[in-house]
Parts: sequence; structure tokens; C-alpha cells
Amino acid sequence: MSQTKDPYGAQAHARAQGGTSVEAMPILPASAASPLPSQVHAQNMVWAETIAAGGYASKQINRGTHLQLTDLYGDACVSMLVFNAERPVERLNIADTLKIQWNGYLGEGRFLLSDMGRVLMSIIEDTAGTHDAFCGASNAASNTARYGDGGNYGPHPSARDRFAIAVAKYGLGRKDIHPCLNLFKGAYIEADGSVTPQIGPFAPNRKVTLRAEMDLIVVLANTPHVLDTRSDYAVSPVQCLAWKGPVTPEDDPIRTGTPEALRAFLNVEDYYAR
Repeated sequence: MSQTKDPYGAQAHARAQGGTSVEAMPILPASAASPLPSQVHAQNMVWAETIAAGGYASKQINRGTHLQLTDLYGDACVSMLVFNAERPVERLNIADTLKIQWNGYLGEGRFLLSDMGRVLMSIIEDTAGTHDAFCGASNAASNTARYGDGGNYGPHPSARDRFAIAVAKYGLGRKDIHPCLNLFKGAYIEADGSVTPQIGPFAPNRKVTLRAEMDLIVVLANTPHVLDTRSDYAVSPVQCLAWKGPVTPEDDPIRTGTPEALRAFLNVEDYYAR
């Protein structure tokens, strides 16, 4: 038995864990991740991590970075916050994202807009097709009502409480937790205004790839959707891979698709015109 109460025993125990590998963990360096997305070189990798059920992750990424999320087993629910890394007072605005694109359902070819009219991320690939920009994050009260315990350090943590830990690492607090985008679990609005959740589980290995249009802080929480009625805390791991890429070209179809999109991209270029 390890004698961790003794400093030398604790040191030996800690060092014996070197090289241990489990599914849900960051891979350091990210270039060691395998397999890599097609045509991505190891030296361009900046983030490789699998987020456990009930887990969270965050990363500061640069303009042009591609972020690919993979629902490994078909039951992930990734709630996402996005901030301007330089000035986090600017962040994802879900209402404007939908309003400017005249569409309530986000997927390939759409973009995420900030509360200052700039494009934060573009969705350049989506094989899932079930996302939710309406329902927001689960919270301790909703999880307690469903599972009997919604505490942050218990077996059923909520997305909002996972967010609270993650944003604190960037000097932010609960007041900065804005309405999120839920990926891999959908919500369809019926003609009468009722919400039909699209919970699955679905086929494994569905992917969403986003491109950062600004320097960003991305925060992810992998917890059951707030409208998931299953009595079990049902959610599966999600893989995050991110790699360096070029700034969006002027002829990019997401940029040029509508006058509103072009203006939002021009706002980004104006921000970086220094």
C-alpha cells in the first residue's frame, strides 16, 4: 500500500502515475494525439482532450484555429460559452446569432455572433444536425429535481456549475455565464410554441467543426441536456481536437453568404485593424 502520508512515499506514488493513460484526459503535448483529422499535421495541433461525462474543459485559442468536437458514443451534450480572449466583456450572444441569420437552427454554414456584432466562430462542418440554441444550461436545481443531487462535486453536476469552475480560471464569475449553445442535443420549436427535445442517443462519432474568427476563450461542459427526461445521468464522453489554421479568406462562403454575415466579418477585421 502506498504510504502517501510520508512525503517521500507521496512523491513515489505521484511519480508512479507517470505515463498513465485513461480515455478522459488532456493529451500533452497535443501533437501526440492519434489519430489526427485528415490533412492535419501534428505540429499544428494546439488542443487534444477527451471530456468525461459530467466534465468540463476550457482553452484560449487564436484566430484561424479549428475546433473539432466528436460525440464518441452518441450521447454527449456539449454546452458551450465563447468569449473574446482579449476583452471577455464581449461574448457569445445567442439571440443575435439567430436573429442576424434569420434562422433558429444552427449547423454547417452558420456562425456564432458576439454581443458587439462580430463573428466569433463559424461552423464549417456538422454531421450531427441536432443542436439547441433555445434551452440554455442545466443548473443545480434542475439536476436535483431530476437526479436527487445536483451539487457541483456530487455525481450529477450541472452545466452551469461546471461553467462556474471553468470561467473562474480566467478571472470571470457567475455573472459572466451567458446563455450557451448546446451541441449534439437538439430542441425543435413546434408551431404552437412548444419545445420538442431531440435527445437521442444517436449514432456514435458525429462531429462538429468550428473555426475561430477571433482570439477566443472557449468553455465546454459535457452534462445531460436540461430537457433530458431520463432518470439516469446519461451523457457520454466527447473528444476535442484543435489545430492552427489560416484566417478566413475574403471569398469564404460563410462570410459572403448574406449581407449580414459580411458586415459581421467586416466588424472583426475592423477590430484587428491596428
